[in-house]
Amino acid sequence: MMDARNIEGGSEIPSEGYCDQPYVAKLKDGDWLCLMTTGTGREGDSGQHIVATRSSDRGVSWSDLVDIEPADGPEASWVMPLITPSGRVYAFYTYNGENLREVIADEDTYPSGKTNRVDTLGDYAFKYSDDGGSSWSDRFTIPVREMDIDRGNPYGGRMRFFWGVGKPMAHDGAAYFGFAKIGRFGHGFMAESEGCFMRSPNILTEMDAAKITWETLPDGDRGLRSPEGPVADEANLTALSDGSMFCTYRTIAGHPCHAYSRDGGHTWTSAAFMTYGSGDRLVSHPRAANFVRRLDEGRHRGRFIYWFHNNKATWYNHGEFAGSRNPAWLIGGIEEDGPDGRAIRWGNPEVVLYSEEHHTGISYPDFVEEGEDLYITETQKRIARVHRVERTLLDRLFDR
Repeated sequence: MMDARNIEGGSEIPSEGYCDQPYVAKLKDGDWLCLMTTGTGREGDSGQHIVATRSSDRGVSWSDLVDIEPADGPEASWVMPLITPSGRVYAFYTYNGENLREVIADEDTYPSGKTNRVDTLGDYAFKYSDDGGSSWSDRFTIPVREMDIDRGNPYGGRMRFFWGVGKPMAHDGAAYFGFAKIGRFGHGFMAESEGCFMRSPNILTEMDAAKITWETLPDGDRGLRSPEGPVADEANLTALSDGSMFCTYRTIAGHPCHAYSRDGGHTWTSAAFMTYGSGDRLVSHPRAANFVRRLDEGRHRGRFIYWFHNNKATWYNHGEFAGSRNPAWLIGGIEEDGPDGRAIRWGNPEVVLYSEEHHTGISYPDFVEEGEDLYITETQKRIARVHRVERTLLDRLFDR
């Protein structure tokens, strides 16, 4: 019998070849709607776009792909779903609205001084569906506030460089999602970045999309940064019982960062690497997605899980760091009183998914709860899958 943690045992989610960020909105009738970025080429190639597919059997089978944006239009990427109390599903994504074919980049990495990868710039766009993903609205644009990092890019802020991986959440009557502003393209593609958030106070109830309002957080001209190095991105959010917010984000220092906000995301604690427990033992993690999620169902309701890779690699899953996204680990977290409000105490890690092929990368997960069962979606960039987590593994996260 195959180990339930082996990714080969998961159910495949359909795609066009390249597939990224398979995130699920659980519809009011119980079906799953998965939104993802896909394309027939490789990451960043022309034709990259966003799609939806639906499952009525917890990811065992899926409907045909539905285009949210077409493959023959400008690049549309890094889609994230939000479902509102009415059942409407919103899709937020990066859209190359000017259909640029190249942009200025660092000459030490791109000798021509330009890159033709244009999937991480343009407009922050959204569409919505009122029929469970079968059809999608016209496109709307979110007004993202300019910051220092924008003004310092090669276009002085006129062109924005950014992307998001932080699945949106509802909190205190508003909706939030994390994203990263990019200062320039160069070594590692996103050569300089910082974490920011969008907040809408009325999207959960307003049915006229033109009347939805937005606020860019944190306050001021700087986003969340790393204590070491120029990269601080892929901020991911959750909420605590006292109304505080907690986020994690990646760096290139071999450790992820964490931060708390006690005022709805307007200000955050100083840049700090994430630690286990209440001590000073640092969590290790490469340049990869690291996500936090509060559990809202089952016997672990109100507790937290954290996805990471538990190694000190400082780069992507290739070259000398190939294998840095395999296996994937989870840590369980429990709320406790801290000096400034509620905080999360993290336990010890457990391997949750692995591939027998060492160089495989397992990343950009989503977590779907069905009572006592937890499902994880993930991607290796060419195959996306769904996995049911063994209940005994989940129990072990909190039995320490």
